[in-house]
Amino acid sequence: MALFVHLKTVSELRGRGDRIAKVTFRGQAFYSRVLENCEDVADFDETFRWPVASSIDSNEILEVQIFNYSKVFSNKLIGTFRMVLQKVVEENHVEVTDTLMDDNNAVIKTSLCVEVRYQATDGTVGSWDDGDFLGDESLQEEGKDSQETDGLLPGSRPSSRTPGEKSFRRAGRSVFSAMKLGKNRPHKEELQRQDEPAVLEMEDLDRLAIRLGDGLDPDSVSLASVTALTTNVSNKRSKPDIKMEPCAGRPMDFQVSITVIEARQLVGLNMDPVVCVEVGDDKKCTSMKESTNCPYYNEYFVFDFHVSPDVMFDKIIKISVIHSKNLLRSGTLVGSFKMDVGTVYSQPEHQFHHKWAILSDPDDISAGLKGYVKCDVAVVGKGDNIKTPHKANETDDDDIEGNLLLPEGVPPERQWARFYVKIYRAEGLPRMNTSLMANVKKAFIGENKDLVDPYVQVSFAGQKGKTSVQKSSYEPLWNEQVVFTDLFPPLCKRMKVQIRDSDKVNDVAIGTHFIDLRKISNDGDKGFLPTLGPAWVNMYGSTRNYTLLDEHQDLNEGLGEGVSFRARLMLGLAVEILDTSNPELTSSTEVQVEQATPVSESCTGKTEEFFLFGAFLEASMIDRKNGDKPITFEVTIGNYGNEVDGLSRPQRPQPRKEPGDEEEVDLIQNSSDDEADEGGDLASVSSTPPMRPQITDRNYFHLPYLDRKPCIYIRSWWPDQRRRLYNANIMDHIADKLEEGLNDVQEMIKTEKSYPERRLRGVLEELSCGCYRFLSLADKDQGHASRTRLDRERLKSCMRELESMGQQAKTLRAQVKRHTVRDKLRLCQNFLQKLRFLADEPQHSIPDVFIWMLSNNKRVAYARVPSKDLLFSVVEEELGKDCAKVKTLFLKLPGKRGFGSAGWTVQAKLELYLWLGLSKQRRDFLCGLPCGFEEVKATQGLGLHSFPPISLVYTKKQAFQLRVHMYQARSLFAADSSGLSDPFARVFFINQSQCTEVLNETLCPTWDQMLVFDNLELYGEAQELRDDPPIIVIEIYDQDTMGKADFMGRTFAKPLVKMADEGYCPPRFPPQLEYYQIYRGNATAGDLLAAFELLQIGPAGKADLPPINGPMDMDRGPIMPVPMGIRPVLSKYRIEVLFWGLRDLKRVNLAQVDRPRVDIECAGKGVQSSLIHNYKKNPNFNTLVKWFEVDLPENELLHPPLNIRVVDCRAFGRYTLVGSHAVSSLRRFIYRPPDRSAPSWNTTGEVVVNMEPEVTVKKLETMVKLDATSDAVIKVDVADEEKEKKKKKKKGSSEEPEEEEPDESMLDWWSKYFASIDTMKEQLRQQEASGIDLEEKEEVDNTEGLKGPMKAREKAKAVKEEKKKRSQSPGAGQGSEAPEKKKPKIDELKVYPKELESEFDNFEDWLHTFNLLRGKTGDDEDGSTEEERIVGRFKGSLCVYKVPLPEDISREAGYDPTYGMFQGIPSNDPINVLVRVYVVRATDLHPADINGKADPYIAIRLGKTDIRDKENYISKQLNPVFGKSFDIEASFPMESMLTVAVYDWDLVGTDDLIGETKIDLENRFYSKHRATCGIAQTYSIHGYNIWRDPMKPSQILTRLCKEGKVDGPHFGPPGRVKVSNRVFTGPSEIEDENGQRKPTEEHVALCALRHWEDIPRVGCRLVPEHVETRPLLNPDKPGIEQGRLELWVDMFPMDMPAPGTPLDISPRKPKKYELRVIVWNTDEVVLEDDDFFTGEKSSDIFVRGWLKGQQEDKQDTDVHYHSLTGEGNFNWRYLFPFDYLAAEEKIVISKKESMFSWDETEYKIPARLTLQIWDADHFSADDFLGAIELDLNRFPRGAKTAKQCTMEMATGEVDVPLVSIFKQKRVKGWWPLLARNENDEFELTGKVEAELHLLTAEEAEKNPVGLARNEPDPLEKPNRPDTAFVWFLNPLKSIKYLICTRYKWLIIKIVLALLGLLMLALFLYSLPGYMVKKLLGA
Repeated sequence: MALFVHLKTVSELRGRGDRIAKVTFRGQAFYSRVLENCEDVADFDETFRWPVASSIDSNEILEVQIFNYSKVFSNKLIGTFRMVLQKVVEENHVEVTDTLMDDNNAVIKTSLCVEVRYQATDGTVGSWDDGDFLGDESLQEEGKDSQETDGLLPGSRPSSRTPGEKSFRRAGRSVFSAMKLGKNRPHKEELQRQDEPAVLEMEDLDRLAIRLGDGLDPDSVSLASVTALTTNVSNKRSKPDIKMEPCAGRPMDFQVSITVIEARQLVGLNMDPVVCVEVGDDKKCTSMKESTNCPYYNEYFVFDFHVSPDVMFDKIIKISVIHSKNLLRSGTLVGSFKMDVGTVYSQPEHQFHHKWAILSDPDDISAGLKGYVKCDVAVVGKGDNIKTPHKANETDDDDIEGNLLLPEGVPPERQWARFYVKIYRAEGLPRMNTSLMANVKKAFIGENKDLVDPYVQVSFAGQKGKTSVQKSSYEPLWNEQVVFTDLFPPLCKRMKVQIRDSDKVNDVAIGTHFIDLRKISNDGDKGFLPTLGPAWVNMYGSTRNYTLLDEHQDLNEGLGEGVSFRARLMLGLAVEILDTSNPELTSSTEVQVEQATPVSESCTGKTEEFFLFGAFLEASMIDRKNGDKPITFEVTIGNYGNEVDGLSRPQRPQPRKEPGDEEEVDLIQNSSDDEADEGGDLASVSSTPPMRPQITDRNYFHLPYLDRKPCIYIRSWWPDQRRRLYNANIMDHIADKLEEGLNDVQEMIKTEKSYPERRLRGVLEELSCGCYRFLSLADKDQGHASRTRLDRERLKSCMRELESMGQQAKTLRAQVKRHTVRDKLRLCQNFLQKLRFLADEPQHSIPDVFIWMLSNNKRVAYARVPSKDLLFSVVEEELGKDCAKVKTLFLKLPGKRGFGSAGWTVQAKLELYLWLGLSKQRRDFLCGLPCGFEEVKATQGLGLHSFPPISLVYTKKQAFQLRVHMYQARSLFAADSSGLSDPFARVFFINQSQCTEVLNETLCPTWDQMLVFDNLELYGEAQELRDDPPIIVIEIYDQDTMGKADFMGRTFAKPLVKMADEGYCPPRFPPQLEYYQIYRGNATAGDLLAAFELLQIGPAGKADLPPINGPMDMDRGPIMPVPMGIRPVLSKYRIEVLFWGLRDLKRVNLAQVDRPRVDIECAGKGVQSSLIHNYKKNPNFNTLVKWFEVDLPENELLHPPLNIRVVDCRAFGRYTLVGSHAVSSLRRFIYRPPDRSAPSWNTTGEVVVNMEPEVTVKKLETMVKLDATSDAVIKVDVADEEKEKKKKKKKGSSEEPEEEEPDESMLDWWSKYFASIDTMKEQLRQQEASGIDLEEKEEVDNTEGLKGPMKAREKAKAVKEEKKKRSQSPGAGQGSEAPEKKKPKIDELKVYPKELESEFDNFEDWLHTFNLLRGKTGDDEDGSTEEERIVGRFKGSLCVYKVPLPEDISREAGYDPTYGMFQGIPSNDPINVLVRVYVVRATDLHPADINGKADPYIAIRLGKTDIRDKENYISKQLNPVFGKSFDIEASFPMESMLTVAVYDWDLVGTDDLIGETKIDLENRFYSKHRATCGIAQTYSIHGYNIWRDPMKPSQILTRLCKEGKVDGPHFGPPGRVKVSNRVFTGPSEIEDENGQRKPTEEHVALCALRHWEDIPRVGCRLVPEHVETRPLLNPDKPGIEQGRLELWVDMFPMDMPAPGTPLDISPRKPKKYELRVIVWNTDEVVLEDDDFFTGEKSSDIFVRGWLKGQQEDKQDTDVHYHSLTGEGNFNWRYLFPFDYLAAEEKIVISKKESMFSWDETEYKIPARLTLQIWDADHFSADDFLGAIELDLNRFPRGAKTAKQCTMEMATGEVDVPLVSIFKQKRVKGWWPLLARNENDEFELTGKVEAELHLLTAEEAEKNPVGLARNEPDPLEKPNRPDTAFVWFLNPLKSIKYLICTRYKWLIIKIVLALLGLLMLALFLYSLPGYMVKKLLGA
């Protein structure tokens, strides 16, 4: 369906001017071309076409607007013409001449003539009436090469025709990117210079470019990234793909680290739980914790893998809890949790931190949840760095529900579901046996069997199910379903379906398909459960010929890209959510296989005949290995066309005609009548005739097709599911356009082009139009019988998504401003990902097309093209992106052979034209070929119009000359062992190639060379070649003296074409140099700066071409340089180099470097440093600054790289290269004079900086920072009345204990550290929160679509946090918590969660470090990294400026000309320094021992000093606290690299390195940020916060002012200091140890230092007192973090006063306490036993308690026997001595892990007291009745009486005041004891009255008490009622009770029964006697 509008003329215009027309229908507008300088008549004569998806309604409107075009201002509307399309709909063809209306709807004189025509879908009205538009019926029969029909064919472009022919234009292609253009056309809503229209045509690009260029150089350098280079100009070619190597399938390093912290609420009584962690097949377990339902482990496990990402991400992580496991028995499973690695990897930061996994029992799905395990899970690939949240004292009370281990958007309540995978049948399987046996069988039995025994295996979430085996069948029929039961939504993304061949020896995979559950379901509000099919899926793998050992077997397992069609499988998938309350449900999750109901043949769609046509236009770059044998190319689709090994050849299905099933008309009826009868004998031709290649150059051959291009065509039959592919194509088109636009915008930002925001607006406009277009197109064919449920649901969800995306793009467009371009660009990237995700169709239909190159009938190399890219449709948007286009294909080696360097060489380059569509649509299959050919048909097809040709003969050819201007390349790959290369470039065009010269030893060659290719013959129309020239391939090689050149990288380019009739003049010529990215495999390997022009040789021969002038360099021989006009404009620059020194030089060829020198070279000029005479003694240079002058391009982006080389001067004048470094961009070293008008330069007037207390960071408990008036030492001076208030309060406040001010003596460095960590966490939390707020404010609704579910959850979390804050301050402070808990005032330091360097820009403020490299660049497969190539470092700096330097610099005071721009740098003479390293602790170390732990200790290396703190190793810890400081004396520069390593201590053998970190001390020492000793927050002269630096703040300030030539510091009056124009105020007194106050200037000086960055001109941030967190790395596992180390380094020059003693940061010793627990009574205990005689319920109660994690210190009371009411009296005392760390709120226990342990291990466990009640049994095991666990830091206050004690106190459902025993010291009350019943719910099983009393060890010694009821201080005996001993006192009474009451009826029944038995016995006894009597008649 389409609407055509032919705009003929507009007449009676007024005045002269440029006119443009805009035609709009259904919101889609097209612009005509601009008619310049027309007077009263504008003769547009253009046709526009709208493909329409839904029929046109008779009241729709067409609008034509005519404008006066202006290139500067917005276009001025002349008039508008609107027309209702009623008549068009009825008659289908209307011609109108009418007048226009102006803005006010008044008629004006101007009139227009327009012809409108509508072609409906059903063909009812006016099928093509060819004459109307095309002039002559007979043209159709002439063959397809005539120019006129061209316009009708999709994908073509109007060529410049004479006005007599009608030009014809199509919609929807914005060919033109603003990148190359510079100036955009104004938009209707925004005045002047706003956006470019979404659709612009390429019509007169040159004129447009001139017109729009106003003021902007249209072609200033644009980085021709791949997109820009291959932007299609016309549409006969599609983009080549530049990346060669398959990335999937190559193994990589992965590390999965899992910390199991604790478990809670495990279901079961009194269990001994163990947590097992499995990743894939590896399994590790924690230790066993006894008798607890909430064990605490804190154990860390690491799993290392080396597999490909696909395999890795499908591995299952399984966390299971096992109950009472020991050596002999495997234990019983409590519950487990499963998730695949991919889910973790797709999380932010690739990790879950502190999340709770929900356990469920797979064998009992009705049971509900079985408990929670708290864990951290992280997955790290090589090069990922993980930001772990800071490990500090984690006391945050856990909100389990809010922190579940589930990805965003998964509901916490997951339900059980059944997954039914239905396997129906398969087709086209390859043979999997040798035919030898088969032939023998055939000879004997005479039967011919299929050689494959297939079955299907489905794996999902760690389980597998198989169907039955179908013996000997290429087309097996199963109709079975495999049923999995799992929680829904599952946390495993992919399901693997594999057809396998059953074999007696081993089964092999035939093909594998992965079902991605995310693609077949949607979790939104209107989402749907996973569903699929019934549909065919195609499987690809290795080639089909059977060999015993298939080298590509991996491909069949689904690893890597399949190289051939293997089979197709019809399957379906359905999910059913289970109702677990249903009793009939089988509760196991075992996989079941059952029969499935068969489906009809036609359910997957009606089988149609498809036709695939291909024409080979060029085959070049054929690898020379294949050069000597004849070569053919074979094209296959499925098994069709596979001549070599397609064995089970698919037969052509006979079309079944059902009655009434009319052949559906697919839009275009076949016009030729010969179609029907020729169908029968159209045999497929699938391969080109064999041909011998000819030589191109040393490496490559080509096939000499010349003017005869071979063709192939294949007929194949597939279910017609084109709609699926069409929808995917529409989305792909939108995504491609968006990607291209975004790349443009990025390039514009990168190259600092003006107005990137306009381009982005244009991109968004295009996106929203595209989305709305999808909505109108995709809705077709709703009633298609074979649409599956997934088709319907997917369509709905795609339409919803695209609609909302269109909306969002619209709103976003309005928000794009200059400063928001980058943020909005990021949002657009999200759109792109979403589009790509949606476009991937999970139900395949037509298999992909493979092109194989066969050399001597052996398969050598292949290319694979998705069939949807080739699919034809009449609607342009649905057309595949490569359909009817010439595609450049690079063939690659199959499978693993294609990995690594082998895969980078091109096997062959094809220019191939492909077309795929229904046979009945095939009349257009030649439409996109370059014109000017004649068809050659096979004999039977002669004279038949639509019979495909077997080859094409081109009659039209054009001669061209190609000029390649190779200027330079940069950042190339190092291919030689010296770390450099000898690069040259090879340029290929069609079948010619040329090389540049070889430049020795450089990574940044400047070839400056022009290559000329003469006598190029290109076939086709001249005009087409202008817009769509073939591509040029440039390969860069490294020349080796021996052997062949090494490949270094490749890139593509399109030349700029000049036709013979065009002038060689701006704007298009001469071409501009552009950067092209060079790729090596998938990695980028540098940039090439070059330009390419293709010049047509006209009838006059080469005389017409622009002359090749330019100096022939005599010394360079016949090499022509790049001509003027193309080469950049140069100007003179001076480069100053600061030579500081060389560091860490490694040996070269085993000899040490002794006399090094540095050579600097840039653009052919350079300078050498002075020689270092003895590198060992002093590696610094004695001459610091040198300079040289050089001509550099004006344009900074074109600056050549600067090379730094270090050579060693050996004896006899020999030099050896040590290493080199290329500075690829000089931009950061260009000197830009400071802007004197900036406010920071304004030195007049004073700015007062008041050191008021900083605004406190709000913490969960507000934290009061030090205010300036006080000091750390003094308690805040409060006014008297306040003191009074406090006293009064204290008297009357039994309720409100005041939080006491911390005692100075109690505080130590750790208090400061932990307070700082809290602050850091709080700041991070606030940053996250404020980040969210900002986003919410800014994008009010655009993020809704993108982040909807996430936001909701975040908000919920925030609300919870709020609640938590509130709940922490219960009613008027009855608890220990006052309403606002004031934290004590502690000075803080800054904790950096990363290295200090990353915070301060590597301390390269003036001294830069350049790594010197040597050796080849490693490729991934050898795993060698950049690190290994570093052979040393050069320290220095550069400064680049244009030569006449501004005067004021050299006139400045103290300007020393010898230092040039490097004024005021310190001397580089050796200096002695005391280095003090403080190591605080390490976290998350990689386990080094078999037991999954490590015994870490610290080792420090600096120069010759090597400290190993081996004796102080910490046993079995992965988070050790070291708390040590080390002093080392070093002399810079010889010893400046500090290495801090953590080793694992081993009793036997050498110690293993866990990881190390390196710190460059020299850069820190000399940095302006003053990283020698951090500036503390406050100045204090004693106590825990003592000032560490030997220089006081005032001395430091004076020194900084002197060095920076700043006026100051001026102290006075007290409390004020003035520096430059800034005034700082602060406290003026200090208190010493004795409390004496003294005046001091240090506080204000410190204030000035803390605000040093505010000082004009010299200000910069000074390093504060800090602790930095550095990742530990191990050279054996490059790139993967092995843990982190917290430390800081102080440095003190030895020529200054000596520093004080080091701070004491030794770990806190735990404090010894004793907890005394008295169990007084119990009540309401459940009664367990039935009395043996009386049957009464009773219990024999005793209470058990313990404190330390394990049962080894459990204590039991005596037993209260026979309690009938549940009451028990004990008066029993437990004593628990323990060691406690208050800061971390943990109990510390040390014990040997096992009898074999060498030493004790320290454990930290939470302080939790457990009380349990038990029922004592004499003979069987005691029964557990209930328990409560009290966290001693926060447990519910006990109830006053047993009645008030409820179950809710323990479950936390009511707000009970929480108390801490450490504050209250003594607590007494009643607490409930709970257990779980059968349904897993808590129930109250008793209450206990207890008293808790906490004493320190000293108090306990002074005041001893006895255990149980013993002396001293004994407790009295309990008063127990005598019911317990009823038995012995009154036996008769008991018997009476038994007989009379309970058992009366039972006794009566027994007596009666006995009587009856007696009677029967007597009867039997006397019977014989009577019988005898009777018989004898006695």
